[in-house]
Amino acid sequence: MSDSAARDHDAAETESAFAHPAVAPDRSAAYGSHPDQVIDFFAPRDGRDGAPLVVVLHGGAWRAPYDRQHVSPFADFLARRGFAVASVEYRRGGGGPEQEGPVAGRWPETFDDVAAAMDALPVLTARELPQADIRRTVVTGHSAGGQLALWAAARHVLPVGSPWRLPAPPPLRAVVALAPIGDFASAVELDVCSGAVHQLLGEGAEFAERGAHADPALLLPTGIATAVVQGACDLTVPQAVTEAFVDAAAKAGEMVGLTLLDGVGHFPLIDPSADACAVVAEEIAQLAW
Repeated sequence: MSDSAARDHDAAETESAFAHPAVAPDRSAAYGSHPDQVIDFFAPRDGRDGAPLVVVLHGGAWRAPYDRQHVSPFADFLARRGFAVASVEYRRGGGGPEQEGPVAGRWPETFDDVAAAMDALPVLTARELPQADIRRTVVTGHSAGGQLALWAAARHVLPVGSPWRLPAPPPLRAVVALAPIGDFASAVELDVCSGAVHQLLGEGAEFAERGAHADPALLLPTGIATAVVQGACDLTVPQAVTEAFVDAAAKAGEMVGLTLLDGVGHFPLIDPSADACAVVAEEIAQLAW
């Protein structure tokens, strides 16, 4: 595929993914006092009890314009597949007078929020979504949300002294990362999302110090079942970034399942009208049950 054809293909996939109207959740609950500290809950549409809980962390380069609304059709799709779904919002980067656009992420608030949401989920889910079986919890995330999903499963291997470190592995059945920004070194080299990683972590010594607490490729092994779904034609988070994470896991002695989808770009993974989305649901089902 020529570069021009690849860009046209990517544009069409993006348009399709964002064409779906937002889907209202069945319930919402706050896990903190900030307006972005909220979780939307989607009940399994088949009414079953004991449904696996899928925690969704949305992407958008950790930037403020992209919130959980754009993954609400994906959350509804999973609910129609029989899952209980918790879609997490978190604080993202905002613009300032010296910036042309929104920066990526807020340090440390983005990670404060994901950690707080994950810690609050058992109690909030029991109250808001009693159909869910929290013993079968799978966390998934797309793009930057994929990084956060991998990070959420790795909090017990964070450096000693990290405010987000857990004393034991989190109670997760698995993590399914969708085109994740899972290796910061390769993401920086390929300038993923126009410098988003450096905007999130800073430069120089600050980048290295923060990266030790945030880069999934450095937080291995986790001992938690991990699968990655990646489009081979992804122009936003290229295949090389995912392969770097999978390679890092292998070097750490951990096997990460990789499903590479030919002819697929970045957004079909969360587009309910795309075949790739059904593949994602099946990956989650295999690990949840």
